[in-house]
Amino acid sequence: MISLILYLIMASVLSQLMGQWMDVQGLLIFLCVLLLVKHLRDVLTNNMPPGPFPLPLVGNVLNIGFTDPMEVFPKIAERYGDVSTLYLGNNPCILLTGYESFKEAFVEQADIFTDRPYFPVNDKICKGQGLIFSSGHMWRHQRRFALATLKYFGVGKKTLENSILQECRFVCSALQTKQGLPFNPHHLLTYAVGNIICSLVFGYKFEYDNHHFHELLQYSDETFKLPINIWGRLYNTFPALMSLLPGKHQTTFANLSKLKLFFKEEIRKHKEDRNPSSPKDYIDCYLDEIEKCKDSEAEFTEENLIHCVLDLFGAGTESTAKSLSWALLYMAKYPEVQEKVHSEIDQVIGQTRQPLMEDRAHLPYSYAVMHEIQRFANVLAFIPPRVASKDTTVGMMVLPMLKPILEDKNEYRTPYEFNPAHFLDENGKFLKRENFIPFSIGKRMCPGEQLARMELFLFFISLMQHFTFLPPEGETLSLKRTVAIASAPEPFHIRAVPR
Repeated sequence: MISLILYLIMASVLSQLMGQWMDVQGLLIFLCVLLLVKHLRDVLTNNMPPGPFPLPLVGNVLNIGFTDPMEVFPKIAERYGDVSTLYLGNNPCILLTGYESFKEAFVEQADIFTDRPYFPVNDKICKGQGLIFSSGHMWRHQRRFALATLKYFGVGKKTLENSILQECRFVCSALQTKQGLPFNPHHLLTYAVGNIICSLVFGYKFEYDNHHFHELLQYSDETFKLPINIWGRLYNTFPALMSLLPGKHQTTFANLSKLKLFFKEEIRKHKEDRNPSSPKDYIDCYLDEIEKCKDSEAEFTEENLIHCVLDLFGAGTESTAKSLSWALLYMAKYPEVQEKVHSEIDQVIGQTRQPLMEDRAHLPYSYAVMHEIQRFANVLAFIPPRVASKDTTVGMMVLPMLKPILEDKNEYRTPYEFNPAHFLDENGKFLKRENFIPFSIGKRMCPGEQLARMELFLFFISLMQHFTFLPPEGETLSLKRTVAIASAPEPFHIRAVPR
């Protein structure tokens, strides 16, 4: 019935045009109407979930806008439901924003929704290699190897806990030198967390004042911002044109090349110095794997190693460092919460011995605060897209969004407020919530979850043990965020006053 109505409209327009001279203008109008009618037919008969109506060619670009899509997608989900449709150009994709829909897609149908879709900017960054944007058998082998190697070097074990605690001491010493004066904590926290991943991947750490280290972290941050900022989105839409035009995307690509050159040089040094019987880091282990799997579909190659290191270096630093930045911002913003954390730490640990992972069970309020920081900050509001690889949905892209899940009104009493009570029961004991999934769920959940949890707990408790965090005199702190895959607070200053 719909198709019949559309074709009647087209026929009516055609008859009017044929009654006039068929000049160029009339022909163009006819072609535009024909395109519009075809577009209407395709949209109205494709049996997709509900969503905002797409325009021809550009899809829902006007609905999404050119600023922060993280503010737009939850509104679309609120209007159209946990499973809705968006058009990126002429291509429909599914926006997933509910916990039950996440479970159905990524746990119950895990084998169908593990691959990544093609995006020009991601292809420019990694060519479908590495850990984050790879797919199929290669991704499965690379992920399995990364998890085993991280475990081999102590993730989740006492040996790595000691290394993190050493870095906690360095951070606290560096904060002492600030003498209670205002400073931006993000850089220092990034250096500290970056050093943990450097020790696992490269086998050594940097000094905090190392300019080269600062550059590497800056280049990595730029790379992980590109896929979601306006320059990356324009590149995805017009890759051929944007390849010719200047802009921040070109600067990011140039700096990414420098980052890869550094990784390539590290690999060269490891090949010269390594002892196959005693690997000291991830690169050593990977070089051993290259020799074992020369003809394997797993594609253990030096080129793939570069992109795996890029992913580990970036993802292993960005989200944790930014979560800690949010933590200090919230403590300065909510002094009553900070005071309760101080009181609990003083009673359980004191101010002399360092915290241990086993202290979590005895610090329910502080542990709840950490969870609320992750929920409320929602650093990874949007996890990388998936694409269906089997059944009738082959090629259908899925956009999974965590933000609405972590702000579910049915789960959290005050979802839009910072409230540690969300993770405490009526007796003040820690309350675990099933839908608290800041690291996602399923086969593509963050492989560094254990490492991140260790870092977040030990750094946060160590910092709160020794300092009170305050806003600069006379200033009100903002909670605005940057636009990136891992979203940080907009640059801010606080004071770290020794306790």
